[in-house]
Amino acid sequence: MIYSAICAYYCGVSFIKSEQIGAILHLTLNRPEKKNAITQDMYQELATQINNAAGDFGIRVVVLSSTGDSFTAGNDINDFANNPQMSEGSPVFNFLFAIHNFPKPLIAAVKGRAVGIGTTMLMHCDLVTANSDTKFSMPFVSLGLVAEGGSSYLFPRLVGHAKASEIFLTGRTFSAEEALQMGLINSISDDELSAAMAFAQEISEQPPNAVINTKALLKSSAHEALNQVIRAEGELFRMATESDEAQIAFMNFLTKKSKVK
Repeated sequence: MIYSAICAYYCGVSFIKSEQIGAILHLTLNRPEKKNAITQDMYQELATQINNAAGDFGIRVVVLSSTGDSFTAGNDINDFANNPQMSEGSPVFNFLFAIHNFPKPLIAAVKGRAVGIGTTMLMHCDLVTANSDTKFSMPFVSLGLVAEGGSSYLFPRLVGHAKASEIFLTGRTFSAEEALQMGLINSISDDELSAAMAFAQEISEQPPNAVINTKALLKSSAHEALNQVIRAEGELFRMATESDEAQIAFMNFLTKKSKVK
């Protein structure tokens, strides 16, 4: 596959790599030493890049991927424990609304661990490819928190109430094969990024207005309702981060993490 107009640069403080390949914008989480745990700065950089892509006629598809052995370990616990920003206008909200409102196709290539937001953001993607080693989890309850990113609305619609309750209330991990059966991902591949880029290339060659209008129609029935759910989840999430049980859960998590090291 031949690509043109290749450019790459690193946003040093935010650990986001950006590369335009023809009409495809490839955004890479690039903090492998921390399993790509996402900080506030990273959220804001992702939001800015995606919002800019929305208004750039030269970009027709955005692909999200990661370096290292994991997609993302979720929120950086230290960053959020010390500075929990979940109000509207915060970097996290800016990212969530950016992916929710992005008018063009959004594709993710996932491998290794996809924890918390690493799984919930996939529900806003139009296509997702995953490596067979991928492990998905949304351990919000285990950390004294609540579901975020519109997942309390999107996940039950995708898998049904019973399965959504099982996953959310236990916080258990599930495999790529189970995610495929659920409809959370489109395909499993030994080279998930190549598979995602192949999807992106094919879509980028379609008439762009037809693609945008079709995506808008697919999302139209739930779009505004999801805006309200994201706001409500954000407020409950913010309140939860300030609770004693969440603080205890964070401390237990960090203690276990330090022992493993």
